[in-house]
Amino acid sequence: MKYNFDEIIERKGTNSFKHDFLNQIFKRDDLIPMWVADMDFRTPDFIINAIKKRLNHEILGYTFKSDQFNNSVVNWIKKRYNWEIKSEWIQFSPGVVPSIAFCIQAFTKPGDKIIVQPPVYHPFINVIKENNRNVVFNKLINQENKYRINFEELEKSVDEKVKMILLSNPHNPVGRVWNKDELTKLGDFCVKNDIIIISDEIHADIVFKPNKHIPIAGLNNNFLENTVTLYAPSKTFNMAGLASSVIIVQHKKLYKKLEHEIRKLHIGMGNIFGLVGLEVAYSEGEEWLEELLKYLKDNIEYIYKYLMDNIPIINFEIPQATYLLWLNCKGLGLNNNELSNLFINKIKIGLNDGVMFGPGGEGYQRMNIGCPKSVISRALSRIQTKIKA
Repeated sequence: MKYNFDEIIERKGTNSFKHDFLNQIFKRDDLIPMWVADMDFRTPDFIINAIKKRLNHEILGYTFKSDQFNNSVVNWIKKRYNWEIKSEWIQFSPGVVPSIAFCIQAFTKPGDKIIVQPPVYHPFINVIKENNRNVVFNKLINQENKYRINFEELEKSVDEKVKMILLSNPHNPVGRVWNKDELTKLGDFCVKNDIIIISDEIHADIVFKPNKHIPIAGLNNNFLENTVTLYAPSKTFNMAGLASSVIIVQHKKLYKKLEHEIRKLHIGMGNIFGLVGLEVAYSEGEEWLEELLKYLKDNIEYIYKYLMDNIPIINFEIPQATYLLWLNCKGLGLNNNELSNLFINKIKIGLNDGVMFGPGGEGYQRMNIGCPKSVISRALSRIQTKIKA
């Protein structure tokens, strides 16, 4: 391989949220950090070099997203997902979660209801509540660690107050890549009930063959006009600190409402290095991504076999996407506090507690495997030792 994903890079002392914030989150700092979703691999050299090149022009004044920036997004989405978008549909945002907040403010009002499908990325729940809207849970059906959408309950959840659904596609944390039939059924339901779809597709690049990511807005014109799609290179290329993402909106009325929301906050220009990083990631990143996907898949298969052979009481469904494992720990027979205490204070690994992902997260832990295999091996050894003890 051209890129070295086995390299151990010391991140402590760099204001790394994942490594330097352990004490604030877990009340101790001697854990193997496998929680928040950034990777421990180097941000690719072509991104670093592009930023260094921009630094050689020693004026860091006001900037804007160029035609090349928009074209990089258009071309990447066409090549990776076979969806043809237009440059004029693209707006800049400092991140996917801020984008969700902008959409909530632009398209709903306080007291409105917004659907989420738990167990789901916990900021979905938080950002709804923080903006004085009401959360409606459409809990995923879980049969032997295989998840699907509960359409029967979805139908029952709708009233005149429901205005929006937050779709995680691919789904974080359960790792599902929703297929065409599922997305079509969901899209038809939302169009029929006048529910706007906010589709968070930040993990779209981290999809393992033979699975394929399908943008719901690309399925037909009705869905396109009813959907706001969110992308960012932050997870894929480990550049979350550059705070750059894009919002794709075809419907002119929705576009203008969202543009107004972003403009009144004066945050739509972007930052120089985030714009440079996003453009070069989507222009030059394919070779690096293919090597990353192979390494992550090997990590997942290694963990799966290790657990089956040594700790079968903990198990997971091999994810179709993401570098996040949804570990089923129910076989340990522990309540949520006991389970957290086991991993934090006895095994000494920092994971995301399943309960933070909403209903259905009880008895689960989310593990970030975007790290060198040697780190994973050390973590598994700790788990095996303490579980057997």
